[in-house]
Amino acid sequence: KIVERPADQRTITKRYTEEIISKIRSYKKGPFFLYLAHSFPHIPLYRSPEFKGRSAAGIYGDVIEEIDWSVGRILETLKKEKIAEKTLVIFTSDNGPWLTYGTHGGSAGLLRGGKGGTFEGGMREPTIFWWPGKIKPGVVMEMGTTMDLLPTFCKLANITLPDDRMYDGYDISTVMFDTGPNPRDVVFYYRDTDVFAMRKGAYKAHFFTQPEYGSSNRTVHDPPLLYNLNVDPSEKHDIAEKHPEIISEIRKILAEHLSTLIPVENQLEK
Repeated sequence: KIVERPADQRTITKRYTEEIISKIRSYKKGPFFLYLAHSFPHIPLYRSPEFKGRSAAGIYGDVIEEIDWSVGRILETLKKEKIAEKTLVIFTSDNGPWLTYGTHGGSAGLLRGGKGGTFEGGMREPTIFWWPGKIKPGVVMEMGTTMDLLPTFCKLANITLPDDRMYDGYDISTVMFDTGPNPRDVVFYYRDTDVFAMRKGAYKAHFFTQPEYGSSNRTVHDPPLLYNLNVDPSEKHDIAEKHPEIISEIRKILAEHLSTLIPVENQLEK
């Protein structure tokens, strides 16, 4: 059912927020899962009139201010409905800034690159886990991916995952609750169907690099570029020559990973 065409995108963040609050109130008496994917700060940018000029960072900043307001309203609702202590809230994003749009595309700060690329600026995202009475406030620098959410949710809900398939995610509840080591020590950085980079612990190796947008020319790195992200998150200082043993370990893990893959029909080309 079409309720509005064209949509007044200035109202979307507020309307999403009102809808999610309505759903919380409807589902509060039983278990529920809600997924809110705000349309912004994706291009094109819009914000409600009352948030115009709110931020010193222009329209992008205004958009972030309104999303911050939205999150505040949601958390406030959980508290008012007395279900905050029974609700896990996760706030994250899917990629870094769209650099070709300048100040409208966001910023990755000190991280290199942006959306579409496999440097940290395109892939690394901050994530907030909020669960009053369950998760202790603090800053955690451990690795995790959105693929880890499914196994973690299932663990928390006492649901056993089917054992007839492989999973790319891990149960990271030990990291959330600070009760044990992180089961995730490796991340593969894919671009399309190829692994462009891989991280093992503090070290990240780039086998291929390619501009985020505007060029399909990739650069092959042999030996791969190597960075210690714990001390060089901006990926400025290639230390491959000093650590051939780390590159060998990373190559071995990558080969094991690739050996488990089974080619399938490309759904985008059907």
